[in-house]
Amino acid sequence: MAHVKLHIPGPVEVSEKTFKAFCRPMIGHRGQGFKDLYAAIQPKLQALLYTKQLVYLSTSSAWGVMEGAIRNLVAKKVLNCMCGAFSDKWFDVSKRCGKDAEALQVPWGSPIRAEAVDQKLATGQFDALTVIHNETSTGVMSPIYEIAALKKKYPDVMFIVDAVSSMTGIKLEFDALGIDVLLAGTQKAFAMPPGLAVFVCSPAALAKAATMKDRGYYFDLVEFQKNAEQSMTPSTPSIGHVFALQSKLEDIFAEGLEARYVRHLKLAQMTRAWAAKHGFNLFPEPGFESVTLTCVSNGARPGGRVVDVPKLQKLVKDQGFLIDGGYGKIKGTTFRISNMGDETEATMNQLYAALDGAMKQL
Repeated sequence: MAHVKLHIPGPVEVSEKTFKAFCRPMIGHRGQGFKDLYAAIQPKLQALLYTKQLVYLSTSSAWGVMEGAIRNLVAKKVLNCMCGAFSDKWFDVSKRCGKDAEALQVPWGSPIRAEAVDQKLATGQFDALTVIHNETSTGVMSPIYEIAALKKKYPDVMFIVDAVSSMTGIKLEFDALGIDVLLAGTQKAFAMPPGLAVFVCSPAALAKAATMKDRGYYFDLVEFQKNAEQSMTPSTPSIGHVFALQSKLEDIFAEGLEARYVRHLKLAQMTRAWAAKHGFNLFPEPGFESVTLTCVSNGARPGGRVVDVPKLQKLVKDQGFLIDGGYGKIKGTTFRISNMGDETEATMNQLYAALDGAMKQL
Protein backbone atom coordinates (compact mmCIF):
# COMPACT_ATOMS: atom_id res chain seq x y z
CA MET A 1 0.00 0.00 0.00
CA ALA A 2 1.14 3.52 -0.77
CA HIS A 3 2.15 5.47 2.30
CA VAL A 4 -0.19 8.26 3.38
CA LYS A 5 1.82 11.11 4.87
CA LEU A 6 0.75 11.94 8.41
CA HIS A 7 -0.28 15.48 9.31
CA ILE A 8 -2.36 14.36 12.29
CA PRO A 9 -1.43 15.43 15.84
CA GLY A 10 0.49 12.21 16.35
CA PRO A 11 2.02 9.90 15.45
CA VAL A 12 3.72 12.08 12.86
CA GLU A 13 6.11 11.30 10.06
CA VAL A 14 9.32 9.47 10.99
CA SER A 15 12.42 9.99 8.85
CA GLU A 16 14.29 7.17 7.14
CA LYS A 17 17.36 8.03 9.23
CA THR A 18 15.38 7.64 12.45
CA PHE A 19 13.82 4.36 11.31
CA LYS A 20 17.24 2.95 10.42
CA ALA A 21 18.48 3.79 13.90
CA PHE A 22 15.35 2.23 15.40
CA CYS A 23 16.11 -1.02 13.57
CA ARG A 24 19.70 -1.41 14.74
CA PRO A 25 20.64 -4.84 16.18
CA MET A 26 19.70 -5.39 19.80
CA ILE A 27 22.11 -5.08 22.70
CA GLY A 28 21.74 -6.21 26.31
CA HIS A 29 19.89 -3.64 28.38
CA ARG A 30 22.05 -4.37 31.43
CA GLY A 31 25.34 -4.46 29.56
CA GLN A 32 27.95 -1.78 29.14
CA GLY A 33 26.80 -1.09 25.60
CA PHE A 34 23.42 0.15 26.78
CA LYS A 35 24.96 2.10 29.64
CA ASP A 36 27.26 3.81 27.16
CA LEU A 37 24.30 4.59 24.89
CA TYR A 38 22.23 6.11 27.70
CA ALA A 39 25.23 8.05 29.02
CA ALA A 40 26.00 9.37 25.54
CA ILE A 41 22.53 10.87 25.02
CA GLN A 42 22.10 12.21 28.58
CA PRO A 43 23.95 15.52 27.99
CA LYS A 44 21.83 16.24 24.91
CA LEU A 45 18.63 15.39 26.77
CA GLN A 46 19.65 17.75 29.55
CA ALA A 47 20.48 20.48 27.06
CA LEU A 48 17.17 19.92 25.28
CA LEU A 49 15.26 20.42 28.53
CA TYR A 50 17.62 23.07 29.92
CA THR A 51 18.22 21.11 33.09
CA LYS A 52 20.99 19.80 35.32
CA GLN A 53 18.73 16.94 36.47
CA LEU A 54 18.98 13.48 34.99
CA VAL A 55 16.45 12.85 32.21
CA TYR A 56 14.56 9.55 32.36
CA LEU A 57 13.33 7.20 29.63
CA SER A 58 10.16 5.17 30.11
CA THR A 59 9.03 2.43 27.74
CA SER A 60 5.41 3.53 27.76
CA SER A 61 3.14 6.16 26.36
CA ALA A 62 3.26 9.48 28.15
CA TRP A 63 0.09 8.45 29.97
CA GLY A 64 2.12 5.95 31.96
CA VAL A 65 4.24 8.75 33.39
CA MET A 66 1.18 10.97 33.81
CA GLU A 67 -0.51 8.32 35.95
CA GLY A 68 2.77 7.53 37.69
CA ALA A 69 3.23 11.15 38.68
CA ILE A 70 -0.19 11.10 40.35
CA ARG A 71 0.68 7.94 42.28
CA ASN A 72 4.09 9.29 43.29
CA LEU A 73 3.21 12.86 44.20
CA VAL A 74 -0.38 13.20 45.43
CA ALA A 75 -0.76 12.62 49.15
CA LYS A 76 -3.49 15.16 49.90
CA LYS A 77 -5.40 16.44 46.86
CA VAL A 78 -4.62 17.17 43.22
CA LEU A 79 -5.89 20.08 41.14
CA ASN A 80 -6.40 18.92 37.55
CA CYS A 81 -6.44 21.88 35.15
CA MET A 82 -8.86 21.00 32.34
CA CYS A 83 -9.14 22.71 28.96
CA GLY A 84 -9.71 19.85 26.51
CA ALA A 85 -10.10 16.12 26.07
CA PHE A 86 -6.68 15.08 27.34
CA SER A 87 -6.47 17.41 30.32
CA ASP A 88 -10.04 16.40 31.17
CA LYS A 89 -8.92 12.77 31.09
CA TRP A 90 -6.16 13.46 33.64
CA PHE A 91 -8.89 14.31 36.16
CA ASP A 92 -10.47 10.91 35.51
CA VAL A 93 -7.09 9.20 35.86
CA SER A 94 -6.54 10.91 39.21
CA LYS A 95 -9.83 9.58 40.52
CA ARG A 96 -9.14 6.08 39.18
CA CYS A 97 -5.87 6.16 41.12
CA GLY A 98 -7.94 6.68 44.25
CA LYS A 99 -6.77 10.24 44.77
CA ASP A 100 -8.81 13.17 46.01
CA ALA A 101 -9.05 15.33 42.89
CA GLU A 102 -10.70 18.61 41.93
CA ALA A 103 -11.25 20.01 38.44
CA LEU A 104 -10.25 23.50 37.36
CA GLN A 105 -12.38 23.53 34.20
CA VAL A 106 -12.27 26.20 31.52
CA PRO A 107 -14.19 26.16 28.22
CA TRP A 108 -12.60 24.14 25.42
CA GLY A 109 -10.59 26.55 23.32
CA SER A 110 -9.54 28.65 26.30
CA PRO A 111 -6.17 28.35 28.05
CA ILE A 112 -5.38 27.71 31.69
CA ARG A 113 -4.45 31.03 33.29
CA ALA A 114 -2.33 31.65 36.36
CA GLU A 115 -4.99 33.76 38.09
CA ALA A 116 -7.45 30.85 38.17
CA VAL A 117 -4.77 28.44 39.40
CA ASP A 118 -3.70 30.90 42.08
CA GLN A 119 -7.25 31.17 43.43
CA LYS A 120 -7.48 27.40 43.79
CA LEU A 121 -4.04 26.88 45.31
CA ALA A 122 -4.64 29.69 47.79
CA THR A 123 -7.18 27.45 49.56
CA GLY A 124 -4.31 25.28 50.80
CA GLN A 125 -6.19 22.13 49.87
CA PHE A 126 -3.78 20.88 47.22
CA ASP A 127 -0.35 19.27 47.21
CA ALA A 128 -0.22 18.70 43.43
CA LEU A 129 -1.27 20.35 40.19
CA THR A 130 -1.53 18.94 36.66
CA VAL A 131 -1.36 21.07 33.52
CA ILE A 132 -1.23 20.10 29.86
CA HIS A 133 0.93 22.71 28.16
CA ASN A 134 -0.31 22.09 24.63
CA GLU A 135 -3.85 20.66 24.63
CA THR A 136 -3.81 18.63 21.44
CA SER A 137 -7.58 18.23 21.16
CA THR A 138 -8.21 21.97 20.94
CA GLY A 139 -4.92 23.34 19.61
CA VAL A 140 -4.56 25.55 22.69
CA MET A 141 -1.18 26.33 24.22
CA SER A 142 -1.50 27.54 27.81
CA PRO A 143 1.08 30.08 29.11
CA ILE A 144 3.20 27.63 31.07
CA TYR A 145 5.82 30.16 32.24
CA GLU A 146 3.04 32.31 33.70
CA ILE A 147 1.55 29.30 35.50
CA ALA A 148 4.91 27.97 36.65
CA ALA A 149 5.73 31.32 38.27
CA LEU A 150 3.21 30.37 40.96
CA LYS A 151 5.55 27.62 42.16
CA LYS A 152 7.50 30.24 44.15
CA LYS A 153 4.30 31.12 45.99
CA TYR A 154 3.34 27.47 46.58
CA PRO A 155 6.67 25.61 46.95
CA ASP A 156 5.08 22.55 48.56
CA VAL A 157 2.67 21.96 45.66
CA MET A 158 3.98 19.55 43.04
CA PHE A 159 3.67 21.09 39.56
CA ILE A 160 3.24 18.28 36.98
CA VAL A 161 3.33 19.37 33.34
CA ASP A 162 2.50 17.40 30.22
CA ALA A 163 4.49 18.72 27.26
CA VAL A 164 3.60 15.75 25.05
CA SER A 165 2.95 17.77 21.90
CA SER A 166 5.16 20.78 22.61
CA MET A 167 8.50 19.38 23.78
CA THR A 168 11.21 20.10 21.14
CA GLY A 169 8.82 22.43 19.30
CA ILE A 170 9.08 25.31 21.76
CA LYS A 171 11.61 26.25 24.44
CA LEU A 172 10.85 24.57 27.77
CA GLU A 173 13.49 25.40 30.37
CA PHE A 174 12.85 22.90 33.15
CA ASP A 175 15.19 24.34 35.77
CA ALA A 176 14.13 27.93 35.08
CA LEU A 177 10.45 26.99 35.17
CA GLY A 178 10.96 25.56 38.64
CA ILE A 179 8.32 22.88 38.12
CA ASP A 180 8.50 19.32 39.42
CA VAL A 181 7.76 16.99 36.51
CA LEU A 182 7.97 17.66 32.77
CA LEU A 183 7.09 14.83 30.40
CA ALA A 184 6.48 14.00 26.75
CA GLY A 185 5.99 11.12 24.37
CA THR A 186 8.24 10.66 21.36
CA GLN A 187 5.57 10.25 18.66
CA LYS A 188 4.81 13.95 18.36
CA ALA A 189 7.32 16.81 18.04
CA PHE A 190 10.25 14.40 18.52
CA ALA A 191 9.11 12.70 15.26
CA MET A 192 9.84 9.20 16.50
CA PRO A 193 7.72 6.05 16.69
CA PRO A 194 5.29 5.90 19.63
CA GLY A 195 6.18 3.87 22.70
CA LEU A 196 8.76 5.94 24.61
CA ALA A 197 8.29 8.73 27.15
CA VAL A 198 10.94 11.28 28.12
CA PHE A 199 10.65 13.03 31.47
CA VAL A 200 12.53 14.89 34.17
CA CYS A 201 11.84 15.46 37.88
CA SER A 202 12.90 18.03 40.43
CA PRO A 203 14.77 17.04 43.61
CA ALA A 204 11.63 18.04 45.52
CA ALA A 205 9.54 15.59 43.48
CA LEU A 206 11.99 12.78 44.18
CA ALA A 207 11.94 13.58 47.90
CA LYS A 208 8.13 13.61 47.92
CA ALA A 209 7.94 10.34 45.99
CA ALA A 210 10.24 8.66 48.52
CA THR A 211 7.59 9.26 51.20
CA MET A 212 4.77 7.61 49.22
CA LYS A 213 4.26 3.98 50.20
CA ASP A 214 1.85 3.06 47.39
CA ARG A 215 3.66 4.59 44.43
CA GLY A 216 4.07 1.22 42.69
CA TYR A 217 7.15 0.03 40.84
CA TYR A 218 6.98 0.50 37.06
CA PHE A 219 6.61 4.28 37.35
CA ASP A 220 8.42 4.75 40.67
CA LEU A 221 10.27 8.04 40.32
CA VAL A 222 12.82 6.98 42.92
CA GLU A 223 13.63 3.85 40.88
CA PHE A 224 14.05 5.95 37.74
CA GLN A 225 16.53 8.19 39.53
CA LYS A 226 18.51 5.27 41.02
CA ASN A 227 18.79 3.61 37.63
CA ALA A 228 19.53 6.80 35.71
CA GLU A 229 22.48 7.38 38.01
CA GLN A 230 23.84 4.10 36.60
CA SER A 231 22.79 4.96 33.01
CA MET A 232 20.03 2.37 33.10
CA THR A 233 16.24 2.11 33.28
CA PRO A 234 14.29 0.35 36.06
CA SER A 235 12.91 -2.31 33.71
CA THR A 236 13.67 -3.56 30.21
CA PRO A 237 13.55 -0.58 27.84
CA SER A 238 12.67 -0.46 24.17
CA ILE A 239 16.27 -0.39 22.99
CA GLY A 240 15.23 0.48 19.43
CA HIS A 241 13.61 3.65 20.72
CA VAL A 242 16.79 4.67 22.51
CA PHE A 243 18.83 4.19 19.33
CA ALA A 244 16.21 6.25 17.48
CA LEU A 245 16.34 8.94 20.17
CA GLN A 246 20.12 9.12 19.83
CA SER A 247 19.71 9.67 16.08
CA LYS A 248 16.97 12.24 16.55
CA LEU A 249 18.98 14.21 19.09
CA GLU A 250 21.77 14.40 16.52
CA ASP A 251 19.29 15.93 14.09
CA ILE A 252 17.85 18.35 16.64
CA PHE A 253 21.23 19.74 17.66
CA ALA A 254 22.50 19.83 14.09
CA GLU A 255 19.57 22.10 13.28
CA GLY A 256 19.98 24.06 16.51
CA LEU A 257 17.36 24.45 19.22
CA GLU A 258 16.51 28.07 18.46
CA ALA A 259 16.24 27.33 14.74
CA ARG A 260 13.91 24.43 15.54
CA TYR A 261 11.64 26.67 17.60
CA VAL A 262 11.58 29.32 14.87
CA ARG A 263 10.74 26.68 12.27
CA HIS A 264 7.81 25.31 14.24
CA LEU A 265 6.37 28.77 14.81
CA LYS A 266 6.80 29.72 11.14
CA LEU A 267 5.00 26.56 9.97
CA ALA A 268 2.17 27.12 12.44
CA GLN A 269 1.77 30.67 11.15
CA MET A 270 1.69 29.37 7.59
CA THR A 271 -1.08 26.92 8.49
CA ARG A 272 -3.09 29.64 10.22
CA ALA A 273 -2.67 31.78 7.09
CA TRP A 274 -3.93 28.91 4.92
CA ALA A 275 -7.03 28.62 7.11
CA ALA A 276 -7.70 32.36 6.95
CA LYS A 277 -7.26 32.38 3.16
CA HIS A 278 -10.08 29.87 2.88
CA GLY A 279 -12.38 31.75 5.24
CA PHE A 280 -11.97 29.59 8.33
CA ASN A 281 -11.68 30.78 11.90
CA LEU A 282 -9.39 29.08 14.42
CA PHE A 283 -10.77 27.25 17.44
CA PRO A 284 -8.32 28.48 20.13
CA GLU A 285 -8.78 31.78 21.90
CA PRO A 286 -6.64 34.33 20.02
CA GLY A 287 -3.11 34.54 21.34
CA PHE A 288 -3.06 30.99 22.68
CA GLU A 289 -2.71 28.98 19.48
CA SER A 290 -0.42 25.95 19.44
CA VAL A 291 2.85 26.16 17.53
CA THR A 292 2.89 22.45 16.67
CA LEU A 293 -0.63 21.94 15.31
CA THR A 294 -3.53 24.07 14.16
CA CYS A 295 -7.12 23.42 15.25
CA VAL A 296 -9.39 24.98 12.62
CA SER A 297 -12.97 25.87 13.50
CA ASN A 298 -15.58 24.32 11.23
CA GLY A 299 -18.67 25.71 12.86
CA ALA A 300 -17.38 25.37 16.41
CA ARG A 301 -16.94 29.16 16.52
CA PRO A 302 -19.41 31.77 15.24
CA GLY A 303 -18.79 32.82 11.66
CA GLY A 304 -16.21 31.40 9.33
CA ARG A 305 -16.47 28.77 6.69
CA VAL A 306 -18.02 25.36 7.26
CA VAL A 307 -17.29 22.32 5.10
CA ASP A 308 -17.89 18.58 5.08
CA VAL A 309 -14.87 17.51 7.12
CA PRO A 310 -15.00 13.76 6.32
CA LYS A 311 -15.17 14.64 2.62
CA LEU A 312 -12.26 17.06 2.99
CA GLN A 313 -10.24 14.37 4.74
CA LYS A 314 -10.98 11.86 1.99
CA LEU A 315 -10.10 14.27 -0.81
CA VAL A 316 -6.80 15.08 0.89
CA LYS A 317 -6.10 11.42 1.66
CA ASP A 318 -6.65 10.54 -1.99
CA GLN A 319 -3.70 12.85 -2.67
CA GLY A 320 -1.52 11.08 -0.10
CA PHE A 321 -1.98 13.18 3.03
CA LEU A 322 -3.85 12.52 6.29
CA ILE A 323 -5.31 15.33 8.38
CA ASP A 324 -7.40 14.93 11.52
CA GLY A 325 -11.16 15.42 11.64
CA GLY A 326 -11.37 16.79 15.17
CA TYR A 327 -11.42 15.08 18.54
CA GLY A 328 -13.97 14.38 21.23
CA LYS A 329 -16.98 16.66 21.48
CA ILE A 330 -15.62 18.99 18.75
CA LYS A 331 -15.07 16.23 16.20
CA GLY A 332 -16.38 17.44 12.84
CA THR A 333 -16.85 21.01 14.04
CA THR A 334 -13.07 21.36 13.93
CA PHE A 335 -10.23 19.75 12.03
CA ARG A 336 -6.55 19.63 12.93
CA ILE A 337 -3.37 19.99 10.90
CA SER A 338 0.01 19.10 12.37
CA ASN A 339 3.27 20.84 11.50
CA MET A 340 5.41 19.22 14.18
CA GLY A 341 8.58 17.18 13.97
CA ASP A 342 10.60 17.25 10.78
CA GLU A 343 8.21 19.29 8.62
CA THR A 344 9.60 22.14 6.53
CA GLU A 345 8.14 24.98 4.48
CA ALA A 346 8.52 22.78 1.41
CA THR A 347 6.70 19.79 2.90
CA MET A 348 3.93 21.95 4.34
CA ASN A 349 3.46 23.67 0.99
CA GLN A 350 2.86 20.25 -0.54
CA LEU A 351 0.10 19.70 2.01
CA TYR A 352 -1.42 23.14 1.39
CA ALA A 353 -1.51 22.40 -2.33
CA ALA A 354 -3.41 19.18 -1.64
CA LEU A 355 -5.77 21.02 0.69
CA ASP A 356 -6.30 23.74 -1.91
CA GLY A 357 -7.19 21.11 -4.48
CA ALA A 358 -9.60 19.47 -2.10
CA MET A 359 -11.29 22.74 -1.20
CA LYS A 360 -12.10 23.35 -4.87
CA GLN A 361 -14.07 20.10 -4.90
CA LEU A 362 -16.20 20.86 -1.84
